[in-house]
Amino acid sequence: WGERLSVAAVNGPSAVVVSGDADGLEELLAVCEVEGIRARRVPVDYASHCAHVEVIEDELRQVLGGIGPRSSLVPFYSTVTGGVLDTAGLDAGYWYRNLRQTVRFDETVRALLSDGFQVFVEASAHPVLTMGVEQTAEDQGTQVTAVGSLRRDEGGLDRFLTSVAEAYVGGASVDWSTVFQGTGARQVGLPTYAFQHQHYWIKTPSPAVGDVTSAGLGSADHPLLGAVVGLAGVDGVLLTGRLSLVSHGWLADHVVWGVVVVPGAALVELVLRAGDGVGCGWLEELTLEVPLVVPERGGVQVQLSVGVPDGVGRRVVGVFSRLEGAEEESWTRNATGVLSAEGPGVVEGLGVWPPVGGVAVDVGGVYERLAGVGLEYGPVFRGVRAAWRRGDEVFAEVALAEEQCAEAGRFGLHPALLDAALH
Repeated sequence: WGERLSVAAVNGPSAVVVSGDADGLEELLAVCEVEGIRARRVPVDYASHCAHVEVIEDELRQVLGGIGPRSSLVPFYSTVTGGVLDTAGLDAGYWYRNLRQTVRFDETVRALLSDGFQVFVEASAHPVLTMGVEQTAEDQGTQVTAVGSLRRDEGGLDRFLTSVAEAYVGGASVDWSTVFQGTGARQVGLPTYAFQHQHYWIKTPSPAVGDVTSAGLGSADHPLLGAVVGLAGVDGVLLTGRLSLVSHGWLADHVVWGVVVVPGAALVELVLRAGDGVGCGWLEELTLEVPLVVPERGGVQVQLSVGVPDGVGRRVVGVFSRLEGAEEESWTRNATGVLSAEGPGVVEGLGVWPPVGGVAVDVGGVYERLAGVGLEYGPVFRGVRAAWRRGDEVFAEVALAEEQCAEAGRFGLHPALLDAALH
């Protein structure tokens, strides 16, 4: 593209900004989509760090000509040079180069890491570079803390003090006596040991199902189910399991109006597992009838019944539950659905992420708003990282909590991840 486009900034190992002519950027976006490279347009109406800046060079030098820079006591790492720079050189020419040349952010962060810096604070209205710092540090094999000072829609003192606390936990030195001066706060004695954010309990595996074959059953081989058995005389299947806050503690992070409820995404996972066993891996429909509640103590028994195929191979599936120890009570049908062997086809994936033409949606505070309507999500279910809207379509970027990744491969799709995509 020649002078039409320039590399505006290198913010991290996988974060590069390109600026220049609008038509050239559209061509670049099209190429990225074809080649499967994640790319998106930044909504600005000017093009810094490219040839467009050259038209204001004389004006900029004239306006800034009166600047009299001098050496500073604090080391100054410049993203223009990629290293430490004597601030006596920050004249009008430097600030023009700062606006015209490529921002060497990644290179500068690497220089800081090499010099032993491990805490980074982005002083801005909303953090945009902390992710680049973290990616560069990870690429260099260094542990760092990167925090912003404020966030979008959180510009008050509470957010600032929270950020100070985050930096402090990461190793920054904070003069708390100054922070709390005049507030009436006082020091109090700690317990007999220092707070430590590390568990020392012996990790034990989830309660095993045991040898179900001795009871004439087969193993369901699924984290939410224990056994499976074919029904005699008919081409049907019954799957059973037991859920509790001891065996499946992550369910405690899905609370509806103060009650732990198995998410609909988990019922989808259960039904699809049942369908896989009979060659019906496509879920045509699923109707949730009664919430499947997990008690605070004890457990809840779960059954899935898969009926005989109809004339076109579809099967009716039902999800039932009953509190453990309540054998005299009847089973509650929580959901019913229809399984089939074939679906409408594979949906074509996205070649570029975020999607071309998508407008970023602020997801800050989304879980606080959901809590306000009775949906209380704990850490495991707080998977939304970003979202975009394009017309009537909504695109979301979700991630599974790190502590759930080890067992995620035993699911078709971990319910917490699917649930986050459906917020």
